[in-house]
Amino acid sequence: MGWWLKQFTLPFLAWSLIFNGLSYSEQVPKYTFMKDATSAPPILSYDYIIIGGGTCGCPLAATLSQGARVLVLERGGSPYINPEKIDINNFVNSLSDITPSSFAQQFISRDGVLNARARVLGGGSVLNAGFYSRASSKYIRESGWNETLAKESYKWVEKKVVFEPPMMQWQSAVRNGLIEVGVLPYNGFNLDHMHGTKVGGTIFDKNGKRHTAADLLEYAEPRRISVYLHATVHKILFNYNTEKRRPQAYGVIFKDAFGIMHRAYLNKKSKNEIILSAGAIGSPQLLMLSGIGPASHLHVHGIKVVLDQPLVGQGMADNPMNVVVVPSPIPVEVSLVQTVGITRFGSFIEAASGLSFGHSWSERLQGIFEFVSNQTLQHSMFPTKTKESIADTIGSLTNPTLKGGVILEKIMGPRSTGHLELLTNNPNDNPSVTFNYFKDPADLRMCVEGMKTIIDVINSNAFSKFRYHNMPVQALIDFMLHLPMNSRPKHSSAAYSLEQYCIDTVLTIWHYHGGCQSGKVVDHNFKVIGVEALRVIDGSTFYRSPGTNPQATVMMLGRYMGEKILKKRFFHGKK
Repeated sequence: MGWWLKQFTLPFLAWSLIFNGLSYSEQVPKYTFMKDATSAPPILSYDYIIIGGGTCGCPLAATLSQGARVLVLERGGSPYINPEKIDINNFVNSLSDITPSSFAQQFISRDGVLNARARVLGGGSVLNAGFYSRASSKYIRESGWNETLAKESYKWVEKKVVFEPPMMQWQSAVRNGLIEVGVLPYNGFNLDHMHGTKVGGTIFDKNGKRHTAADLLEYAEPRRISVYLHATVHKILFNYNTEKRRPQAYGVIFKDAFGIMHRAYLNKKSKNEIILSAGAIGSPQLLMLSGIGPASHLHVHGIKVVLDQPLVGQGMADNPMNVVVVPSPIPVEVSLVQTVGITRFGSFIEAASGLSFGHSWSERLQGIFEFVSNQTLQHSMFPTKTKESIADTIGSLTNPTLKGGVILEKIMGPRSTGHLELLTNNPNDNPSVTFNYFKDPADLRMCVEGMKTIIDVINSNAFSKFRYHNMPVQALIDFMLHLPMNSRPKHSSAAYSLEQYCIDTVLTIWHYHGGCQSGKVVDHNFKVIGVEALRVIDGSTFYRSPGTNPQATVMMLGRYMGEKILKKRFFHGKK
């Protein structure tokens, strides 16, 4: 199945557009500068080449286009083709889609946890739960960023894509429950990061329509930007700068949906650069494929070493998430994350409700695991028949639409880190990723405290109308142990130990970071250390996830660094 997908998926997509009688740009009228890579000339030249039109790449490209010619190469398609596909009602279906044209590329980490990485213009903002909250002032200061410019950059993003969510019954009950159990103070609707309970921003408007980082391209100067879709970069090209005595990036090789090779070069000017914004999975992967990484690992894959950099792929992290599903005796609205409890012990409490899974969610989860396992030849580790005895008494949890909701916790940081390695030399293939969830005991302690808070919220008076009073929380925890949440082994003691429950039922919250960390792989200006004309600007440079959710800060960073780069370019040109 995996071979068939690789051989025929992208060519089929390109031919289908042609046989429909419409070019890609005609099907997607959002931007005149956005085209399918099959229409790209064999050789292109620009001032900046941005690899990845994601959550960071789009605001970065829009900003740089105000003063330079910019090329964006995005391996995925356009979110504007079928906007209903990504509205709030289709959140789960879009995120868990395993069809060849999906916006999400599924993979299973070496920890046995199902994950998804974006392959679409707008990146993770096309797939996520929409929550928008800034990083703390402390995080910004410790990152060495200018606080005034960071604040201005946040506001630039927020004018286009951020809304105040409508607080309906489920989210209000969780909010009031958090306040009742002592997650204080209550800070109301607020985009800033602060301890207590608050309502954050959302990228879903009042009609449930998703607004993404791709919308930030509306800020771009259309005469100075080109965005090519289904353009998969295979390699960054380097020559040797004799003056600086180090490698210098000068171009890239990318392939379109037909597999035809194109080359893009930097215009000959000292300040022109290639900028890697392919995300925490894609950026370290492409550095390695281009010859920057641990020399011994590159030799195994037959890759010529440009720079022996053993720290590429190190420090990989994902904030672990653990959930409790709460069936409701009364109807619930469809809602994604709006309320958050920011505790002082390092756990964040969030919630969602009324999620639609298309069919039994237990069956859907197991089906996705088996599909991805077959593609990667990883054993799924599921029993022959998923245990569903408890599900008989909680019928709402086996229906296509969850008649209730989930309350979840994720931990700050995390402290536990892992690594990324290549499996193949094909950039379309997922690398091997290990996150080492809960390897650091402090992470596990935060999870336990977070789970205790969730239990208290479920038992609170404020939440009482949304729970069956003859169904204790322990029954909900017992049920979770029988679902194919991940492919990790389950322990019977988990029903009586929150520590074991956290370990056995851990999920991803898709907040990957690390792999190209600042101070190790890139410097404080995001320039790759030891190389000229190459930067990495995205979440792969982070040591920990900013705030409760990273998307606000990743979008801000694109604008922030675009402004800094243009300012330096302008003043350099005046000298």
